[in-house]
Amino acid sequence: MILLADSGSTKVHWCLVTASGQCSDVFTDGINPLFQTCDAMRNSICNQLLPQISSLLWAGTLTHVFFYGAGCTPEKKVFVQRALEQVFKKAEIFVASDALGAARGLLGHHPGVACILGTGSGSCFYDGEQIEWCVPSLGYILGDEGSAAVLGKRLVGDLLKNQLGDDLKEAFFAEYNTSMADIIEKVYRQPFPNRFLAKLSKFCADHIEDPRIHDLVYDHFVQFIRRNLVQYFKESGVRSQESGVGFVGSIAYYYRPILEEAMKAEGMPMGTVLKDPIEGLKEYHKDSVTPTTI
Repeated sequence: MILLADSGSTKVHWCLVTASGQCSDVFTDGINPLFQTCDAMRNSICNQLLPQISSLLWAGTLTHVFFYGAGCTPEKKVFVQRALEQVFKKAEIFVASDALGAARGLLGHHPGVACILGTGSGSCFYDGEQIEWCVPSLGYILGDEGSAAVLGKRLVGDLLKNQLGDDLKEAFFAEYNTSMADIIEKVYRQPFPNRFLAKLSKFCADHIEDPRIHDLVYDHFVQFIRRNLVQYFKESGVRSQESGVGFVGSIAYYYRPILEEAMKAEGMPMGTVLKDPIEGLKEYHKDSVTPTTI
């Protein structure tokens, strides 16, 4: 059996796949080597993942772990690899970026542009097997346009700067039972401010019928397109037009109508949109699933 993982900063979607085709999906808190130590990641796996899958391992020996995660740069992925090897001592471990997981899940063995719009954001041009090149995402402070964290940051900044009207500001404070002082504390003094901001972005979904919120979200996607996607079409030309631009992630999935609106307005071809890439990764890695015994 094999274990697949699609990890963002907020959560990890794990999927245990047996040779008979049975799949078991479980979820844990996000794992990101940019924000966590090797010990913290190992503890998360031991304390959150193992209790959920230990009873399932009777079906066979775990032979491979394929982990695709946010923050898994060439320099940082070694720490995730080490954490996984300490837990799954007999399995072959493969760690790569969430961008490669998105590309393989969306496009399989076909070339094209793949994007992630979740807590963070990312994009790449994929040659059918590996990432050929990518525009750097730069994280939620310098980049991550299109992400939940940056949408939350933009929303909160506009509300606190009195750009969206007193009615929306009062509704926001009431719905989240928060204040300016509380927000400042959580953003500047507590860990994982990106997760906190991403959660606040849900206010946009709840008030999307308000033209002010619609315009904010629309502009959020336009910035992602102009600062990221345009570069792929300049460099890759007609190759990107064949399959359109594919998206994975909760922001792409739940705000799809506005994303499609922005893509059309900016002259970009829309491709597949998935909540996460696990289904596609099952197909991509199906040849790695072989019958085994304990």
